[in-house]
Amino acid sequence: MLPAHPILAAGALQFAFDKATTEGKITIASLLLVSLFSWTVILTKAWQLHRARKVARRFFQAYRTTRAPLDLSRSGSDFDGAPAFDLYVAGAEELTYQLQNNPVDVRGETRISATSFASVKAALERTAAEQALSLEKGMIVLSTAVAGGPFIGLLGTVWGVMETFSGIARANTASLTAMAPGVAGALIATVVGLFVAIPAMFAYNFMVTSIRAITQELDAFATEFATAVEHAHVDNRPIGEEITAANKALAQAITQANEALLQRLATSLAQR
Repeated sequence: MLPAHPILAAGALQFAFDKATTEGKITIASLLLVSLFSWTVILTKAWQLHRARKVARRFFQAYRTTRAPLDLSRSGSDFDGAPAFDLYVAGAEELTYQLQNNPVDVRGETRISATSFASVKAALERTAAEQALSLEKGMIVLSTAVAGGPFIGLLGTVWGVMETFSGIARANTASLTAMAPGVAGALIATVVGLFVAIPAMFAYNFMVTSIRAITQELDAFATEFATAVEHAHVDNRPIGEEITAANKALAQAITQANEALLQRLATSLAQR
């Protein structure tokens, strides 16, 4: 009967770890710590991205069944976890504030000026940037694991090989039996470094692609929402019409003031 694979039969990893130097074991412990942080980010970020995509689909479906930009906000719907929903909430809150505090009357309808609309767009851009940073949070840990894991392992390997050859030189022996344990103990650091880097590399590439897609989706929705707000709530009258309306409002105010003044004069003369 053929023997099992050496790793399973002889415990090659356990043998190599036992023969590793103190510096090699410190290197391995450091790599395990990096791996712990890496897997924490992988699991947390995977759940965040999965939830963001899932809830975003429901949000977009609900938003595109409405007929006005503020309908979804007024209904009190909640899509927590979707970056696009947080973007929508920020824009809707700023639009509501501008409609209440800086209204413009256009043929009996309450609208906002171009200046107020610029505030709404600024709120959308600020929230889009915040959501992008939130999605990218923690990715530096994965990139560090990908780039640093093999090099940290290589450092432990080189150090272990250096000590092995130094010991052989001091003992004046150069047999394979004398070298093998030290070299095996040195190589395990590189193995662990690759175990840390490979999962982090695949996760990083997948998540960067997902984050880029969500970010582009956010930018597209910000443009879509701003366009809807501009059509429904922004005073887009030609400048000439705005001047005419302003002059008319000024004339009405002057007329009302004159009438009030004449009435006060009449009342004063009657009292005399």
